Amino acid sequence: MIDAVAAAFVLAGIALLLSGTALSVYGIVAVGLTAGAGAGYLVGPALGLEGVGAGVAAVLGAAVGGLGSYLLLSVAVSLLAFVVGTGLAVSTLSSSAAADGWLPELGGAVAVGLVAAVLGLVLTRWVTAALTAVLGAALASRSLTPEGILAARESLTLDPLLFEVTSPAFLLLVAVGLLSQFGLFSLPRLVRAVPRLLFPRRREDSTATR
Repeated sequence: MIDAVAAAFVLAGIALLLSGTALSVYGIVAVGLTAGAGAGYLVGPALGLEGVGAGVAAVLGAAVGGLGSYLLLSVAVSLLAFVVGTGLAVSTLSSSAAADGWLPELGGAVAVGLVAAVLGLVLTRWVTAALTAVLGAALASRSLTPEGILAARESLTLDPLLFEVTSPAFLLLVAVGLLSQFGLFSLPRLVRAVPRLLFPRRREDSTATR
């Protein structure tokens, strides 16, 4: 069961990475669905919901997150930017010596989140692209996993959700996601480019023969 969920996480990440600018609204709704489902699943135990009840809480959270993201796009982008920005800042500061102690670490993370939230209100389209790229990369690279979410749910802490944001795989996928969001990268282009990169001399020889 967990393998199927893990595969679904990776597929969802790839879908977010390759959604493109034409699907930016649906992308942010997908982010809202994902964030809402995760929040519902994590909060469920605190409300006394276990088993099927926890699944219902996740479904309700996904519905609220998706609907809210669609109806209040700019506000939703701002809120999601705050959550994602704060989370990335916590991951970065927790793995470095930049902040000494939990209070400076939390303060710095909240400051980054607030800046991201303001940018989400002003530059909604650009921040939407960044959000879908970051979340898609985190899921596709397995930086965020079902096991981590389960551990966070059981411990009621964010530590299991923190990951190395300077990981080459994560950064590469973020770059791919951003290029895809702005129409500079697509699978059809990649498929057409691979033969040209692998067999350039053969193509030149065939052209010269003609």
